[in-house]
Amino acid sequence: MLKIFKYLKPKELRQMLLSLVFIVAQVWLDLKLPDYMSQITRLVQTPGSAMAEIWKAGGYMLLCALASLASAILVGFFAARIAASFSQRVRGLIFYKVESFSMEEINRFSTSSLITRSTNDVTQVQMLVTMALQVLIKAPIMAVWAVTKIAGKGYEWSLATAVAVIIMAALIGCVMIFVMPKFRKMQALTDNLTQVTRENLTGVRVVRAYNAEGYQNQKFEAANAELTGTHLFTSRAMALMSPMMTVIMSGLPLAIYWIGAHLIDAAGAADKLVLFSNMVVFSSYAMQVIMSFMMMIMMFVMLPRASVSAKRINEVLDTAPTILEGGQSTGKPGMEGEVTFNHVSFKYPDAADYVLQDISFTAHRGETVAFIGSTGSGKTTLINLVPRFFDATEGEVLVDGVNVKEYRLESLYNKIGYVPQTAVLFKGTVSSNVAFGDNGGGGFEEAQVKTAVRIAQGADFVENMEGGYAADIAQGGANISGGQKQRVAIARAVCRQPEIYIFDDSFSALDYKTDRALRSVLKKETAGVTSLIVAQRIGTIMDADRIIVLEEGRVAGSGTHKELLQSCPVYKEIAISQLSEKELAS
Repeated sequence: MLKIFKYLKPKELRQMLLSLVFIVAQVWLDLKLPDYMSQITRLVQTPGSAMAEIWKAGGYMLLCALASLASAILVGFFAARIAASFSQRVRGLIFYKVESFSMEEINRFSTSSLITRSTNDVTQVQMLVTMALQVLIKAPIMAVWAVTKIAGKGYEWSLATAVAVIIMAALIGCVMIFVMPKFRKMQALTDNLTQVTRENLTGVRVVRAYNAEGYQNQKFEAANAELTGTHLFTSRAMALMSPMMTVIMSGLPLAIYWIGAHLIDAAGAADKLVLFSNMVVFSSYAMQVIMSFMMMIMMFVMLPRASVSAKRINEVLDTAPTILEGGQSTGKPGMEGEVTFNHVSFKYPDAADYVLQDISFTAHRGETVAFIGSTGSGKTTLINLVPRFFDATEGEVLVDGVNVKEYRLESLYNKIGYVPQTAVLFKGTVSSNVAFGDNGGGGFEEAQVKTAVRIAQGADFVENMEGGYAADIAQGGANISGGQKQRVAIARAVCRQPEIYIFDDSFSALDYKTDRALRSVLKKETAGVTSLIVAQRIGTIMDADRIIVLEEGRVAGSGTHKELLQSCPVYKEIAISQLSEKELAS
């Protein structure tokens, strides 16, 4: 838990020390009130006391109360300020850390868990920081100080107070033993609920198409019921604390006055006033002790869940990225756009079998190299090794004659125009999504954006949209079709003017006519740029300079379309399943 506080800044630590000063002042002022109350009691009970003395003591009580209120307000102000800035920083650190994660780390945590950790978990820690400065620091100071004040004023009253404290300590022990494990479980259950909700919203069209609303509702209800049940258990356990604390708070003054009545009755006339005054003061201080323990119990309610949240946050922040940067910014002169796989093998973390085995080829500048094969043959995994979404397990991947592991990541990414299998668009406009290729900054000129959209065969539909290039794009591109999204994604890569294009089955959402027109214009407008294309359709890749056929992670054939028809049975089988005899003959 304490580990997370290393992210506090010196300014916030200074504010915490200043808060401590005001907390001590507040406790001192609160504990002065019983002294003035005792003084007023003696003055009232002493014949001949001046009314002015009573008013004076009452005035000091009022001043102490107002000063205590001012101190409490200042402590609350500093606590809220420190907690808000701290949580803002931690959320930012989590976001930046996740940005540096490879797919391996993201898959390890899961997307829903990372969302929960950066929102719900940070909120839990923020609440703890706010309460800790106001309660956790104040409570022990007040308890110890109050005990020193009542020490020696009567062992009978001290014994009654000790019994009350022991009962409260037992209640705290029960909370720690029975409730804390449930608080740990709640965060994992919150992850699960977030995952189910996110899955349902993402796949809502599939859910409706298969009339699976009932099934999804059952999944949600199961996750919701489990979280609710755990939450109810903790809430009920804490609810039982309230009446028990009320009984203790009401019973302790009653016990003190009952004991005091017996002591005063048995005392001599000269000691009765002193005993009565001590009883009033002791009762006030004893209540301060009980209040301190009540505040600590409030913290024990929050501490288990916040502790679990802090641990989950630290897990993210302490995770070392597996993809480490090199120091290289440029490749070897004269080898721009060249991609080489040198005996590359790859298997996913903790997997037993290799996905790719002994892959070797070179894509020279300006060449179009395509990859085809059955589902699960390793096509997407292979091209994901170029931008280092994963690192090769064996062998090396070279870009511009330099191992990709030796590049600074920014420099490597700037060489690549990447179009994923599923187009990813961001909320904004057509222009902002296309200009996202400028490292997300949107620094391209309007003419460059329009040229890229034209090359991607998207000008017709974009210019017909309301607002044209300034037309709104919903989150995920939900307001345009799959083919339109794919063309905007391709335009984004084109606008970047990279050395290397990576198309991960990016033409599958396009009709054959648009597919052919796009590839024709792309080849003409981007001459000298290397293209790596993953495709399922023979028609998309048959004009490639080289086609590499993958089968169960190995190279089953390599060559042009015509060469592979003669030499590669796997490729011929795919071709026969997609093309007619006339098309094959031509």
